[in-house]
Amino acid sequence: MNQTEETLESRELALTRLIDAPPEKLYRAWTEPALLKQWFCPKPWTVASAELDVRAGGTSIIVMRSPEGQEFPNQGIYLEVVQNQRLVFTDAYTSAWEPSAKPFMTGIVTFAPEDGKTRYSARVLHWSAADRKSHEEMGFHEGWGKATDQLAELVASL
Repeated sequence: MNQTEETLESRELALTRLIDAPPEKLYRAWTEPALLKQWFCPKPWTVASAELDVRAGGTSIIVMRSPEGQEFPNQGIYLEVVQNQRLVFTDAYTSAWEPSAKPFMTGIVTFAPEDGKTRYSARVLHWSAADRKSHEEMGFHEGWGKATDQLAELVASL
């Protein structure tokens, strides 16, 4: 099956939660480097640094650090930014429309008000079904689930 024959579902991973905080707090946790560093990686991993130019076309550089101290830079750009509602970002570009060596994913994060809480949704669209499978095998559900738990804990304290 080539990419044109693959369905969106065969390339997508998703996580949805109802979080007891308003959308504004979740948006802040995604867009303020000091806050993002507190929750973005499932512990014992950490975020060594985060540079976020939160606007369409703006660069994002998040360096994740393993428990052994190895650093993994993740660079991309924002495609769409709707304050307190939606962030779309990709690693297909590294900055100012410079293509990356190996694009892997596009993330779509939404924050929808629901009964005084927020319906938080993170969708990850991969370039191929093989990339999706690789991400799932790397621990997408467990890792993004733990990070989301940490996000919920953080925004409860803001």
